[in-house]
Amino acid sequence: MRAAALRRGALAVAALLTVAGTASACGDSAGSGGPVELRLGYFPNVTHATAIVGVQDGIFAKALGDDVKLSTKTFNAGPAAVEALFSDALDITYIGPGPATNAYAKSKGQAVRVIAGATSGGAALVVKPNITSVEQLKGKKIASPQLGNTQDIALRYWLKEKGLKTTKEGGGDVSIAPQENAQTLETFTNGQIDGGWVPEPWAYRLQQAGGKVLVDERDLWPDKKFVTTHVLVRTEFLKEHPDVVKKFLAGHVEATDKINADPVAAQKTVGDGITKLTGKSLKAEIIAGSWKTLEFTDDPIASSLLEGAKHAIAVDLLKPVDDLENIYDLDPLNDVLKEQSKEQVSSP
Repeated sequence: MRAAALRRGALAVAALLTVAGTASACGDSAGSGGPVELRLGYFPNVTHATAIVGVQDGIFAKALGDDVKLSTKTFNAGPAAVEALFSDALDITYIGPGPATNAYAKSKGQAVRVIAGATSGGAALVVKPNITSVEQLKGKKIASPQLGNTQDIALRYWLKEKGLKTTKEGGGDVSIAPQENAQTLETFTNGQIDGGWVPEPWAYRLQQAGGKVLVDERDLWPDKKFVTTHVLVRTEFLKEHPDVVKKFLAGHVEATDKINADPVAAQKTVGDGITKLTGKSLKAEIIAGSWKTLEFTDDPIASSLLEGAKHAIAVDLLKPVDDLENIYDLDPLNDVLKEQSKEQVSSP
């Protein structure tokens, strides 16, 4: 009896030590004084060049300092990144407007905030060369990165505006096949699909594989400007660590400036980063070709997100969202821009 009691006591002490150790390891969020961990998400796409340059060149790590541990994770498309945010596996991510809007709507305006812009442009519908009009898309199969992602919404809305029906299950006048961008290149090359509405560098790569641009998405927006990528943060993380978010944004602004100051060097960094992330190299000519349709900016181009939400509603991928303009919290970014005597950005 006594031996059993001693064993129970030892187990209880061990359990307490385990809990204490866990609490210490998680001290960044529990306020124990340990380093804060910033878990950053982004995609191995040219449209996420700001993130790739920030990580590859150590800009984010330097801006965050020794008191913040930076860890990163990559995704193929926005809905997967949103799942990571919702499951508390991610704090900040570079992402498109469609999934960001969905995240805001699903959480009833509570879970996420857009804190900066990153990229405008860089998306297109590339098809087989024998397709010269929208009418010829009837009965064809077109790829998008993922159901409900930014390019998927753009494709479905454009087809709807042209009088062509689609369904979430891949039926309708035009069959939409959500798949990873790398797979789209393969299926297009093999003749299994007739085209894809994809971000760069995949739009350019489809052209290199024999496709042609049927729709440059820039042509569908005022002044050819629309948000392709912006920065999304968990609201809870923003509230708990506003200083960390501001430091990150200082790095973000620096990365944007570096890209615009020396595009050639930035293209090399992005190419090296994509190779490191995917295990597959991307030719310099592909990156340079993709770059021509992109603009890197701290401005989230808020008006295009609000219009994009209307598009998502129109294709039944989003229910009407109240107070969507409240998705933005640009005060930390504007503080950084003001400190650097740069032009500030505006909310809707």
